[in-house]
Amino acid sequence: MVKIATWNINSVRLRMPQVERFLTEHAPDVLSLQEIKTIEELFPHEAFEKLGYTHRAVHGQKGYHGVATVSRIPLREFSRHDWQDNGEARHVGVELLGPGQGLILENVYVPAGGDIPDRDQNPKFGQKLDFLERMTFWADKIDRPTLIVGDFNIAPLECDVWNHKQLLKVVSHTPIEVEALDRFRNAHGWSDLGRLLIPAPERYYSWWSYRAKDWRQGDRGRRLDHMWASPDLAPQARAHQVIEEARDWEKCSDHVPLIMEFDL
Repeated sequence: MVKIATWNINSVRLRMPQVERFLTEHAPDVLSLQEIKTIEELFPHEAFEKLGYTHRAVHGQKGYHGVATVSRIPLREFSRHDWQDNGEARHVGVELLGPGQGLILENVYVPAGGDIPDRDQNPKFGQKLDFLERMTFWADKIDRPTLIVGDFNIAPLECDVWNHKQLLKVVSHTPIEVEALDRFRNAHGWSDLGRLLIPAPERYYSWWSYRAKDWRQGDRGRRLDHMWASPDLAPQARAHQVIEEARDWEKCSDHVPLIMEFDL
């Protein structure tokens, strides 16, 4: 079995103690991080080395965005796509070289899209839709077993948010974003593994706003983080975990880790 995890860490240098706790307690073979907020030279390489994650692909930038995939399994960097079309560090792809050899793991941080769901009034929303369109064009040409993980910043299903009606006009759950994500899904026949193993309408969130004083009591969550498999990989998914307790850890991220186990 190979365990692959994804987590929007919201600053890896600030939250390295939380990452260390997660890796120690759950021991995934591979961890994809989003929003690392650092350049490669300042990434905490030494801390990951000590934890046994000796293989890394880091695509970072100073202070914002950034993605990294760390692994106990040998890997090589496979690709970096600029789906934002402005040089932001929002994607890195790797190829596994040990167990699961040949699997392509794509790690992506989709833009949040600002607050107004209108391209004309809010250029950031237009950038998000264009990002998804470029991803869709790319997905149409995939010819390898592929797993794409990360913070998609979209909760596609009605049951992926705490209140569907209240959030219909809130960026991350608007119909136009859901339709754009559906086009991406259809371009490669992706399988949404989270919902394959935690079927709708079962409760399933991965993000809770920092604004909530008691996130558990209000439970105003959204499922913004995803793990999607190509059709030839999806049947090998065996188990899925949402590590909700990480939202209670000191200086926590507003996202929690997801873990998928594969029979590779």
